[in-house]
Amino acid sequence: MKRSAQLVAILAVGAALVGTTGCNKLRARAQLNEGVQEYRNLHYEQAIEHFKNAVYLDNDLKVAKMYLATAYAVQYVPGAVTPDNVRNAEQAIAEYKKVLDSDAQNVTSLKGIAFLYMQQKKFDDSREYYKKAIDADPNDPEIYYSVGVVDWTATYQDAALVKSGAGLRVEDELKGKDSQKLCDQMRAKDGAVVDEGMKMLQNAIDKRQDYDDAMAYMNLLYRRKANDMTCEDAQTRAEYVKTANDWSDKAMAARKKKAEEAAKKSSGGIYLEPTPSKN
Repeated sequence: MKRSAQLVAILAVGAALVGTTGCNKLRARAQLNEGVQEYRNLHYEQAIEHFKNAVYLDNDLKVAKMYLATAYAVQYVPGAVTPDNVRNAEQAIAEYKKVLDSDAQNVTSLKGIAFLYMQQKKFDDSREYYKKAIDADPNDPEIYYSVGVVDWTATYQDAALVKSGAGLRVEDELKGKDSQKLCDQMRAKDGAVVDEGMKMLQNAIDKRQDYDDAMAYMNLLYRRKANDMTCEDAQTRAEYVKTANDWSDKAMAARKKKAEEAAKKSSGGIYLEPTPSKN
């Protein structure tokens, strides 16, 4: 009798716990839905509280964690260094990383962290997480493109800093006194980064043949090599400039083709060339 009574008590406690867990999951879903509504109405602070409640009630509710991270991220303003703004970025990254704790291949979280690091000019961290995203989804051309953008941004910033110290603008060609020293310095620091960026952008273009933005950044990276890393080798510089111009032309051609296709689609399948002006 005594053992039977104990068994009944244990079963009763278990049933109560199951009931509580189920109730909490329902309450978590309700909090999530309220948070989504506030998020859509751009009431981010209210949305964040609902998402926090949802996660507290059901720690396995990944979609609530994702919304919580995104609600912090959308409030971050790049370049603003106020404590609240920096905190938004840090909290967004922290919440994305919590998702990764249980889902290390979550591409959205990896890309979200990488993007925030890039906006904060933490280029090494950004590159690290974009590469993790590539490992998780090697067929997404946008991730390769993003690494190319990070690489160009980092090298542009470095070139601006080095050249300003020599009284030059960032797009000035290196010539004259100390040009070899400056060229060696920039090539040693960023030569491999530029090459990596080109490789990543080429991967993006291979996966998306009309990727005009990637083509435009290929142009920019070749100009970095031409202006900063040829060390007064006129022939090599001319080759890089020509290749840069070729990529610029390809980008413009791809954009033109997209515009024509969009115009054709909007006109019911008929595309009319613009009528030349008689003036």
